[in-house]
Amino acid sequence: MTANNEPTIHVEHDEAGTNVDHGDHDNAYSGLLVNDANWAFGTDFEDPLAGVDTTVPDGVDAKDLGAYCLMLGDDALVFSQRISEWCSNAPDLEEDIALANIALDLLGQARLLLARAAAADPELVPELPEGSPVPDEDRLAYFRNDLGFRNVRLAEVPNGDFAEAVAKILIYSTWRLSIFERLVDSRDTVLAAIAAKGVKEMSYHRDFAGRWVVTLARGTEESKSRLVKALDGLWPLWSELFETHPVEASVVEAGIGVDPATVADEASVILDQVFAAAGIDRPERGGLAGVGVHGGKGRDGLHTEALSKLLAEMQVVAREHPEGQW
Repeated sequence: MTANNEPTIHVEHDEAGTNVDHGDHDNAYSGLLVNDANWAFGTDFEDPLAGVDTTVPDGVDAKDLGAYCLMLGDDALVFSQRISEWCSNAPDLEEDIALANIALDLLGQARLLLARAAAADPELVPELPEGSPVPDEDRLAYFRNDLGFRNVRLAEVPNGDFAEAVAKILIYSTWRLSIFERLVDSRDTVLAAIAAKGVKEMSYHRDFAGRWVVTLARGTEESKSRLVKALDGLWPLWSELFETHPVEASVVEAGIGVDPATVADEASVILDQVFAAAGIDRPERGGLAGVGVHGGKGRDGLHTEALSKLLAEMQVVAREHPEGQW
């Protein structure tokens, strides 16, 4: 934070423009140590919440907690699937690995959040044939259709070119990091621990994307043109990130969630810093036709056509073998 309490983002890089200081992001488990009760959190591959007390805090509606975790988990799952499509398709090997790592970070967040949703409200979990070994978080990931998903639509839109990918990661991680930085104080210690781990990961995601936005904007006329076009195309989905859903309002009142509207100013300031460093203007909000959105909100289960296609590819194997064990 600066002296006037404005948030800042580090977007500088070395002369080669390739080295990123990961700092304390090297230890993926360091953020799990919120307290002794969460030490084993995430260390068991059979149950991501093994050893964790999943009791719903006093005064909290379990269904609201489950619905809220489902929203956050779907954001991470869908965006992870979309970013993972860059694997073997990025401009060079280093960025290929970086994008794959970002997708894996998001997938890890999704698994924990969906497991928390299932533990809070078991009625969310789709039923499968008796004896199916599929765990609850996988049932939520692979056995719901698009109307059951509650992710924001920014997470689901197709990748486009590399400029669009880094623009999307910057917007998503800036918004999401501001929420998770506040979620570490959640009364639900499980959600707080997930957020603590996510803060470290998304700090790196934001720096990675911010560095590339500056690099592309200051590169060639072609790279700058593609970046500006990407931002213009994504910008209609910016405001949706800060619209408060009734479930979010309820969990805020219970002390376990974050109202996304409260992070809008902070996220805007950070993006403006990146745009200033890149020498480009903030996009102006346009119509939604450019991103294939025909109305409705992701938090309500109303999505673009792109989500149906993404889920069809992501779920096909699991749906063919609902009693399979992997």
